[in-house]
Amino acid sequence: MAVDLGLSISTVSRALNGHVDISAETTTRVKDYASKVKYVPNLFAKGFRSHKTNIIGVIIPNIEHQFTATLLKGIIYSADLSGYKVIICESFNNELKQAELLETMVQFGVDGVLMSLVKKTTKIEPILESMKNFPLILFDRISSKVPCTQIIVDDEDAAFKAVEHLIQTGKSRIAIIKETESSIISEKRYMGYLRALKQYGIPTDDSIILSSEDLSIEEGKKLTTILLGLKDRPDAIFAITDEAGVGAIQSIKKNKIKIPAEIAVAGFSNSAFSTIIKPNLTTIDQPGNRVGELAIKTLIDEINSPDEINHKTIQIKTNLIIRKSSFNPLKK
Repeated sequence: MAVDLGLSISTVSRALNGHVDISAETTTRVKDYASKVKYVPNLFAKGFRSHKTNIIGVIIPNIEHQFTATLLKGIIYSADLSGYKVIICESFNNELKQAELLETMVQFGVDGVLMSLVKKTTKIEPILESMKNFPLILFDRISSKVPCTQIIVDDEDAAFKAVEHLIQTGKSRIAIIKETESSIISEKRYMGYLRALKQYGIPTDDSIILSSEDLSIEEGKKLTTILLGLKDRPDAIFAITDEAGVGAIQSIKKNKIKIPAEIAVAGFSNSAFSTIIKPNLTTIDQPGNRVGELAIKTLIDEINSPDEINHKTIQIKTNLIIRKSSFNPLKK
């Protein structure tokens, strides 16, 4: 393009970037010609020269979750407002794939990475190695072993709110369906459950604390069937995912038990499942958009001020959405 216009490469580059030292006439001429020939700048070449690509990488374990979808919307919207493009990759909850994607981000020369860890992250060396090339922020699924800023929902407080609500509706034998492995998310929600029971003087009972590696609808049904078979069955169930909560409702209805009169149910995440099932599922609303927006803002701050990075854990509060699976107000 520079040859066709009879200008130097540096003049064309400055004109395209709106530098004040280039005359308005030359800038207009260059931009008009660029539009005519459909010129597209090479971001990677530009990045090599400026050491900045204005590209942010995002690595997530599973793109299908509704919380992830809302979170990505917040990331993409806020990144665009700040002049950044986003590369989104899925690790499929595979640790080897996660390490491979981090290496790819290094090769792409991204300015920074937002990542939610796979469920069973055991090796942090690939993560630490990648951090030599760009700032990294973890969100949702995090690890205390990784020295970086981490952004999470306040899972313990959220679970406490859900269980406290069940107690305040008159329930006193509350089961929990949680994850088998000791993931931070599952442990925090379990801690919230235990704190609520303790605060209201309700003893814990191991027979109604059930765990599974896969908290799907089917697994929720299976574990609830076990709870219903107990001689002293629970009068409420707190599932740490909406999927397991929906499975619990399906199993209770199949056994012709009244919800919430005989058994109440609460879930977690306010997914589409929670409003499709009847009765609608009481759940915790996770503010995905807010998490995504805050993650991008924090990462860009770290990209622009690398010498001022102060690693911290940011916890975002949630709201309890009360529906008919736990509370059915009397009709007037």
